[in-house]
Amino acid sequence: MDGTIDHTMVRVEDLEESVEWYTEHLEWEEKSRSVNDTFTLVFLGPEDKHEDGATLELTYNHDDREYDMGDSWGHIAVRVDDLEAAYEKLMNEGVEDYRDPESCGYNYAFVKDPDGHEIELVERDIGAQFSLDHTMVRTEDVDEALGWYVRKLQYTPESRWEADTFSNFHLAPQNGAEEAMTVELTYNYDGREYEMGDAWGHLAVRASDMDLEEFWDRLMTQEAEDYRDPESCNYHYAFTKDPDGHEIEVVTR
Repeated sequence: MDGTIDHTMVRVEDLEESVEWYTEHLEWEEKSRSVNDTFTLVFLGPEDKHEDGATLELTYNHDDREYDMGDSWGHIAVRVDDLEAAYEKLMNEGVEDYRDPESCGYNYAFVKDPDGHEIELVERDIGAQFSLDHTMVRTEDVDEALGWYVRKLQYTPESRWEADTFSNFHLAPQNGAEEAMTVELTYNYDGREYEMGDAWGHLAVRASDMDLEEFWDRLMTQEAEDYRDPESCNYHYAFTKDPDGHEIEVVTR
């Protein structure tokens, strides 16, 4: 299915510490590793990940740089079958206590990985334990952002929650598997602006029913931003951006 989320990428300052954290606490396994001259990529996910499920890509640059978290990207969320039990497990393992279930009305909870990336725990009856449920990005114009994901990626608005000061919108690949990862758009009503930072890298979507160039041509016809075209990426992938500047990679599988 075109547009299914393949992975989301975060940058880390200590690769092996991060790999150990995700494999120990979230019980993930290393799916693949690519060691290059100046950087290393590691893809992680549950052992029994659904074929349309997503992975987390850890990017480690070999120059020991530090990263700015920014606030334009919010978090990734993982599914658990019992919120309180999963949170207690993580606390017993020494994971950082960021926002416990009680403080979140027992609807969800948050922990942090070694680099400070926020990990939300959400109770779901679908997908593998600790499988990726969604990634949250903040938008300054929710109407424009919703239109972009619906038209450019053909996503379907799945749910929304509007509060007094903000609203959340979840968007899913059209006709995708229920185990597929979704995008959560968060819009705050106070007109704030966001800093992109560089600790989060991008969201990657699959061109599954067409080849990379065909998918890219469709995006260009729909006036998506030409950020890094297939030719500039040796026809392995390509990048566009959503209206808020979040990078969207297109990959083939």
